[in-house]
Amino acid sequence: MNWETLSGNKKLTELQAEEILEIMFDFAAKIAHENNLNKLHLLMADLGKKLIQADRCTLWLVDEERQLMWAKVAHGLDRIEVPINAGLVGYALSTGDPVVVNNAYNDPRFNPAVDKVTGYVTKSVLCIPIRNDKGQLIGVYQAINKLTEQGTFTVKDVKHLSLAASYTGQSIEKAMLYAEMIETQKEIIFTMGEISENRSQETGQHVKRVAKYSRLLASLYGLSEEECYIIELASPMHDIGKVSIPDEILKKPGKLTPEEFEKMKTHASVGYNIFRGSKRTILQAAAIIAEQHHERWDGRGYPNGLSGGDIHLYGRITALADVFDALGTARVYKKQWSMEAILRLIKEEGGKHFDPALVDLFLTNFHLFLEIKNSYKDGNA
Repeated sequence: MNWETLSGNKKLTELQAEEILEIMFDFAAKIAHENNLNKLHLLMADLGKKLIQADRCTLWLVDEERQLMWAKVAHGLDRIEVPINAGLVGYALSTGDPVVVNNAYNDPRFNPAVDKVTGYVTKSVLCIPIRNDKGQLIGVYQAINKLTEQGTFTVKDVKHLSLAASYTGQSIEKAMLYAEMIETQKEIIFTMGEISENRSQETGQHVKRVAKYSRLLASLYGLSEEECYIIELASPMHDIGKVSIPDEILKKPGKLTPEEFEKMKTHASVGYNIFRGSKRTILQAAAIIAEQHHERWDGRGYPNGLSGGDIHLYGRITALADVFDALGTARVYKKQWSMEAILRLIKEEGGKHFDPALVDLFLTNFHLFLEIKNSYKDGNA
């Protein structure tokens, strides 16, 4: 694959000043208001491509802790990681100066590793360091293969991509901080979810698997990316109400008495009460899930005996995810079920315990759930 093929053998003409301004204004508002780092990668890649007429443009960000640079979106490529000092990007980062190379394979600083992985052929390269508002280097803007007749990057290209890098540096840092905040929030949520699991001597990976199963079910059901994300974050707290259950009930190895079971059932309402006053979307979802994940499609569940569509979709999704994982794990009160037995029960309980539409999605896409199960085995980090 080469750049002439990718561009359809059509050489472009240099942009006029009015066209450059139009591109900058078109992307300005989108970039300024974007907090999602992955989406910002894509926006900046598209901005760079159009602004200097490159075949590809990639935003590389620094990971100081791991001493590498990474790019999530590179117009069709998956996430790529390279050593922090690798290639032309690493050179631009280390010096803080723009790098222009119009014959990459003749430059000893060029690292052909990415080309080898992707089959792409790099010819011309332009790298512009990106700084935050404190002047610290946080990444590199890299453009590859100029698409004009000349086929080489110019002083004007350096000026224009530097302008884009200067304008977007603050937006990148804001998105990076937002991503870090989200990761911290996820860590806190999963830790809270594991508190109840650890008290009942259940597996530490249970909440992580339930979260991934729930997100997958939500996606298969057709929920938006935002809602899938919400349910992934909220579902680990489905059993948080178990913090109120005495150890002699929670850790009892045998069957509970009717009185003990009534006490156990209160964890659903307790969990709901923990989160019900929150105005945060994720915690509102957590309140719904905590209260309704033991309701049944046929109305024989608890705590409110809801049935069918009266049970919130978040509760119906987490119910299936929770039961699937619980049956496949040994607990103090039961042995681990075989996968055949689990699938048989879930199929039989469609329209009884579980939403039949969700059961159909689960069974049809079972291989995807099995991949999650194998990725989050007990004992793994």
